[in-house]
Amino acid sequence: MNSVNLRRGYLLGLSAYSIWGLFPLYFKLLAQVPSAEIVVHRVLWSALCGSLLLLVWKHPGWWRELRAHPQRLLVLTVSGLLIACNWLLYVWAVNNEQMLAASLGYYINPLVNVLLGMLLLGERLRRLQWLAVGLAACGVLQQLWLLGSLPWLSLALAFSFGFYGVIRKKAPVAALPGLVVETWLLLPLALLWLLFNPQAISAQAAFWSDSTALWLLAAGPITLLPLLCFNAAARHLPYTTLGFLQYLAPTLVLLQAVWLFDEHLDANKLLAFGFIWAGLLVYSLDAWISRRRRS
Repeated sequence: MNSVNLRRGYLLGLSAYSIWGLFPLYFKLLAQVPSAEIVVHRVLWSALCGSLLLLVWKHPGWWRELRAHPQRLLVLTVSGLLIACNWLLYVWAVNNEQMLAASLGYYINPLVNVLLGMLLLGERLRRLQWLAVGLAACGVLQQLWLLGSLPWLSLALAFSFGFYGVIRKKAPVAALPGLVVETWLLLPLALLWLLFNPQAISAQAAFWSDSTALWLLAAGPITLLPLLCFNAAARHLPYTTLGFLQYLAPTLVLLQAVWLFDEHLDANKLLAFGFIWAGLLVYSLDAWISRRRRS
């Protein structure tokens, strides 16, 4: 892999994870709009923008392949519901001063993926992977022991996205066509929500003369842009390198939570983060060792 492609891959990968990490700034602009309503519009405008984009950025044969395997539509329906739940939890967390919990959830996610790979896909864990998952479990149990409750929001975010990834493996459709199909399958639910909520903020004519309406319309492009960057980066970077970059997004969320939005990172939360970070360090070390052995 030449240096130009590597530089391009790093730039695209950093762009994707930086945009994902800065999503809270966007959702804070929509704080007056309920979380469910934001997700409804995210589905609407992602379906529209994604369809238009597919007319330009061709993915030859994806529709023919999908028609040849109609059972994949059922899989994409389930994965669409999972990603919509993940979006809803994340937006709610950002606009309800729970960004630290969201950050913790996305730090946990890579280790959840390893665990789900073992439980659902029959993958065998290496010793360092067991250690990484064990450290993450210690972080979760520490919260249960000291605070008397599980970090349910963090776990819900991590597992919803983890199950989403596992289910998408069952429907090998490229990222953009897959997201377009998922959002179109969710479109009837989004339209029904608007139909049965005539008092919704976006259902009022006056709302569309406000600048907030423009930010709501931007939900489609803002959802698709990092996905496009990620897909392009994946073509130029080793997947393990891309895996290391994924920690940038929750780190940016953590920094914004503490420095911009005054969420308190007390000793108990910091200890939980410490266990998770230790687990991620071990996980990253294992990935690096495994890659060196394969080369």
